Amino acid sequence: MNSEEKFELPVLTFEEVRVLGALIEKSKTTPDYYPMTLNGVTTACNQKSSRNPVVEFDEETVLIALDSLKRKGFVSQIFGAGSRTKKYEQNFSKMFDISKGGVAAMCLLFLRGPITPGEINSNAGRLHQFQSLASVQETLAQLAGYEFPLVKELPKRPGQKEARFAHLFSGAIDETEFEFTPDEPARKTVNHLEARIETLETELAEVKSKLDELIRELKG
Repeated sequence: MNSEEKFELPVLTFEEVRVLGALIEKSKTTPDYYPMTLNGVTTACNQKSSRNPVVEFDEETVLIALDSLKRKGFVSQIFGAGSRTKKYEQNFSKMFDISKGGVAAMCLLFLRGPITPGEINSNAGRLHQFQSLASVQETLAQLAGYEFPLVKELPKRPGQKEARFAHLFSGAIDETEFEFTPDEPARKTVNHLEARIETLETELAEVKSKLDELIRELKG
C-alpha cells in the first residue's frame, strides 16, 4: 500500500461481524466440519453460549451477510468434492498480517463485543493458548498499533478492574452505548460441557445439510 494512501477498515454490519466471527471460531474448534454450509453457519451464529448478544438469525439473514462479506473479500464460497452444496470459509486470517493470538482475540471481540484482556485470556483456549495475561495485553497492543488500528481500548468505568477492548470493524465507536457490567470471574479453561454442546450443534447442522442433499439427489 502506498504510504500516501489512507486505508480505512471496511465497515461491517452487526450480522456480518457475527457471521465472520462464527466462521473464524469454527475453523479452529470444529475443523472436520469446516468449511461450513449455510445451515452450519446459521447454527454457529445462533449459539446460546459464547455469544453476546444471543441472536436468532434465519438463513436468509446469514446468506445476505455471507454474500456481502464475499464481495468485501472476507469470505470465499467453495464446493466440496463431489458435492453440490455451497460451503463458506473465512479469509480474515489471510487478509491481515497478525499473529494467531491476534486472530483469536479478534474472533472473541466479534462474537462477544467489548471484553477485557482477562476475559480474552479465560475464553481463548480453544482458539489459541495464550501464555499469560501479559501476552494477551501485548497482543491487544499490537492490534491497536497496527498500521490501521483494529481494536480500541475503552475507558475504564467506576468499579471496573480492567479496561475493555472493542474491534473497529463497525465504524466509529460510541462508547456511551456499552452498558457497564462487572468483570466475569476468570476461568482458566472453557467449560467442557459447554464446548461439547457447541461442537454437537455444529456437527448436527452439517449432518442435516448432508442428509438434505442426499434426499435431493435421490428425488432427482
